[in-house]
Amino acid sequence: MREEEIAEQVRVLAQGDLAARRSAVKTLAAAGGTAVPALVRFMAETDNDDARWYAAVALARIGPPGIDPLIEAIGKNSDVRFRRYAAAALGHIGGPAVRPLIAALSTKDPSARGFFAQALCRVGKAAVPALRAALGSADPDMRQYAAMILWQMGEEGIDALMSGPG
Repeated sequence: MREEEIAEQVRVLAQGDLAARRSAVKTLAAAGGTAVPALVRFMAETDNDDARWYAAVALARIGPPGIDPLIEAIGKNSDVRFRRYAAAALGHIGGPAVRPLIAALSTKDPSARGFFAQALCRVGKAAVPALRAALGSADPDMRQYAAMILWQMGEEGIDALMSGPG
């Protein structure tokens, strides 16, 4: 898909009616990794949370090509609303996002860490083995982050936390 076509579909996310927005999400998801930069940029620039939600859905459907750009953008953009939607997209990508998200926990930005933790909680069960392994990290901060995230996950995470590093 050409850049101009991607830009038009991204505009529809902000301005289209419900059917047009849903169609744009499908079209952008089908474009794959080529649509990722435009979607991340759009999410960062718009103040329309509905449009951000549609962009996040498209990114989640694109999957792994969006992981690193979203993590990088969360680290660079301090807008809480942007970070919320970007973290939601990462969480919906699921298992492929787990290791990059755990690695991103090493950031010095506690707010960004919180959004990465949110994404891992949203991933849920697929994140538990890697978080359990992080309990055995040589880095005491990483051990603490993993324990806190497992705790936030509820019963499943707590069970993994109580059984110790994996």
